[in-house]
Amino acid sequence: MIHTVLRRRAAGEPVEKIRKDLIIPTGKRKGHNPSLASIYRTLAQHEKAQRYPDAVRQARDEYATIRKGFQPR
Repeated sequence: MIHTVLRRRAAGEPVEKIRKDLIIPTGKRKGHNPSLASIYRTLAQHEKAQRYPDAVRQARDEYATIRKGFQPR
């Protein structure tokens, strides 16, 4: 979904218009449109990941290490 939003925003479409064409594929809100807040939050996370790829990679590695050591009861 993020790639669709990025592509259409680059073409000059407003997020409000793009939102109407997006459908949530899974989960509790399956079949509904995402909220504007969710779209903007996802765009912000994507931009942050693009700006700081080393920090994102490090955080994922640390999370994987923690998960390896986790033993469910």
